[in-house]
Amino acid sequence: MHFTKTAAVLLLALCVAVTGCKQKAESEAKKGPGKGTVLAEVNGATITDNDFYKEQAALPPYLKPMTETPEGKKEMLDTMVVRELILQQAKKDGIDNSPEVAAKLEDLKKRVIVEAYLKKKVEESSNISDADMKAFYEKNKDKFQSGAQIRASHILVKSEAEAKDIQNQLKNGASFEELAKKHSIDGAAQKGGDLGWFGKGSMIPDFEKVAFGLKQGETSGIVKTQFGYHIIKKTGERPAGARSFEEVKDQIKAAMVPERQQETFKKLKDDLKKDAKLSIKEDALKELKGAPAEGGKEAGAASGAEPAQPAQPAQPKAP
Repeated sequence: MHFTKTAAVLLLALCVAVTGCKQKAESEAKKGPGKGTVLAEVNGATITDNDFYKEQAALPPYLKPMTETPEGKKEMLDTMVVRELILQQAKKDGIDNSPEVAAKLEDLKKRVIVEAYLKKKVEESSNISDADMKAFYEKNKDKFQSGAQIRASHILVKSEAEAKDIQNQLKNGASFEELAKKHSIDGAAQKGGDLGWFGKGSMIPDFEKVAFGLKQGETSGIVKTQFGYHIIKKTGERPAGARSFEEVKDQIKAAMVPERQQETFKKLKDDLKKDAKLSIKEDALKELKGAPAEGGKEAGAASGAEPAQPAQPAQPKAP
C-alpha cells in the first residue's frame, strides 16, 4: 500500500490509540508531552519528536513499518497536524463541552483506571521465580526434546535494489543487527532480525535451504521468497536432544505467565465479590434485549462493508 493512500487509516489510528505505547515511547514521555525537538507548529500548538515517538509506538503493528521511512514519517507527521487542526476546530465549535463527549470521556476514564489497577495487581502477584520455572522444567522434561536446530537472523526488504544496498553496507563493516532494526520490514526487526532457534520444517523451503546451508557466523547472499528479499545470518546451531533449563527458561516463563495471571485475576475477582454487597437481578437480566445498531438496524445486521485493513508484512517464521 502506497503511503499517500494511508492517511485516513493513520489518522483513524491516531485518533483512537490511547494505550500500547512501548518502552521507547515511555522513556521519551518522561520528558513530558510537548517537550523535545519541535517538528511542527499548528496555530501556536507544537508537535515534537517526543509526541511523534509516543504516537508511533501506539500504532497497530501493521501500521508501524509505514512510519519508518522518510516518506512514511512525513505522512505520519501530516496526520498528526490534521488531527491537531480538527481538535482545534472542534473546540471552537464547542464539541469538547458536549454531553456526548463528556459521557465518553467518563467511560474512557473508568476503563483506563480499571486497566491500570488490574495491570498493577497482576504484575505484583504473578511474578514467576527461577524455582517455579525449574520445578516446571523437571516435571515436564520430556516436552523439551527437539531435533537439530539452528539460530538465524535476517533482514527482509521489499526490493532487490534495497537488498543489494544493504549487502554492500555489510561488506563495508556495517552491523547486521543495526541494519535489521533500521530496514527490515518484519516483526523480528527490533530484535536485530533474530528469529530464534528453529528446526527443519519451521520456515518456508527457499529460506530454510539457505539458512541450514550456512556455516555458523556466515551471512548469505540475497534470497528471494514470496515475502520479499532476505539476507540471512546463521548465529548458532545445536544437535538433537533434550534442551537444558537455561535454553528453555524463557519459553517456560512465556508458558507459565498467562496461567499465573489468570489465577491471580480469578482470586482478585473472588476476593472483591466476597467483600462486596451484591444483588444480581436475574429476572431483569433475562428480559434484556439486543441493543439496536446505529441507524435503527438490529444488532448484528450489516451496516455496510467494513473498510479494508492494510496487510501486515508477512514473516517467514511459522506460527
